[in-house]
Amino acid sequence: MSSTHLTLNLGEGSISFSFSASAARDLKAALDELIMSLKAVSTAKTGSGAKPAPQRPVEYRHTGEVFLEIFCNPNIWATPFAAKVLITVRSASIKVTTEAELTRLREDVTQYLEQF
Repeated sequence: MSSTHLTLNLGEGSISFSFSASAARDLKAALDELIMSLKAVSTAKTGSGAKPAPQRPVEYRHTGEVFLEIFCNPNIWATPFAAKVLITVRSASIKVTTEAELTRLREDVTQYLEQF
């Protein structure tokens, strides 16, 4: 299985690490699920005026050369364009935890997958 570097652009810089195409496809599926949850919350808020049904938080975890975790609670963001996700990248010698825009993260993963 081939593995190249996935680069995630953050608000202040970027992080790059070894990541497989199959793991990237799984991550993209989790991000698509998150976007659908955010759209459901957004539609319910603007539609009937009733309180939307709570959506499950989305968590993605991948363990390989590095551990990657993505977390987002769709109930606290008004739209997918406003949403931010918590990202943790960890290896044996370093751990980085930061926040990133959902739309930017999705673009980074899509761009990475276009290589394959």
